[in-house]
Amino acid sequence: MTLEEKVLEIIVEQLDVTKEECVPEAFFIDDLGADSLDLAELLLEMEDTFDVEISTEELKKIRKIQDVIDFLKARNVTWD
Repeated sequence: MTLEEKVLEIIVEQLDVTKEECVPEAFFIDDLGADSLDLAELLLEMEDTFDVEISTEELKKIRKIQDVIDFLKARNVTWD
């Protein structure tokens, strides 16, 4: 399983959406129907799963699926 696949798996579970809806350009709030609490819980799960810390400043920049993937890759996070 790749990093991208793991991110999508977490999003599908946390937001109760389909894998087909989880395209990299999808915005969490506008496209996937998440509210601010959903987004906070999702990012907490990402922190736990990938053992990273997302600062408040970085959190403000994460609006779509690709933002999460880019954030993790920038920190050299891998998933095998």
